[in-house]
Amino acid sequence: MIVKLYPQNPSKRILNIIVDVLQKGGVIAYPTDSVYAFGCNLYSKEGYEKLAKLKNLDPNKAHFSLIFSSISQIVEYTYPLRDEVFNLMKRNLPGPFTFIIEANNKIPRLLKNNRKKTIGVRIPDNKIAIAIVEALGNPIFTSSIISDDDIVEYLTDPELIHEKYKDQIDLVVDGGLGKVFPSTIVDCTGNDIKIIRQGAGQLIF
Repeated sequence: MIVKLYPQNPSKRILNIIVDVLQKGGVIAYPTDSVYAFGCNLYSKEGYEKLAKLKNLDPNKAHFSLIFSSISQIVEYTYPLRDEVFNLMKRNLPGPFTFIIEANNKIPRLLKNNRKKTIGVRIPDNKIAIAIVEALGNPIFTSSIISDDDIVEYLTDPELIHEKYKDQIDLVVDGGLGKVFPSTIVDCTGNDIKIIRQGAGQLIF
């Protein structure tokens, strides 16, 4: 199934359809401010396992990032942030960044089966992604659609994404053509903040 959602005044009816899919353990493809991504409900073991299978990963070893709607929502799921990290995130979010920080016990066990104590957090500068998280009421696991054998059209065109993955996922959210560069990954877990992948975002320190 593919549904159209516009960034300006997203349809509540369409958002309800998306939320229903996520709450029932479905996997969606949706736009971000970098590339299109796959997503599932944070609190759905079924969705998490489907997402891992889609990415050819062991669910106990998969390290998916999370999409949030605000920094205040992020701090509900993490240990207290150092001032340096909090201010860095405030300067750069929303934006095409993934910040790696320490997770607290609010993260479901299905993520911590692999004893991973950190999570990647994102607040994309994309109104559709934010609207989905707000309508759902909690973050979503996310993983970019990029793979080695993908061509640009499959990354950017939601109709082609639907054609390629319609038998593997439950819904594609058509938010227009996507972009081709992934997010910049910033590790904030050590004493020094480090960029471990330079992507679309240019970090403002």
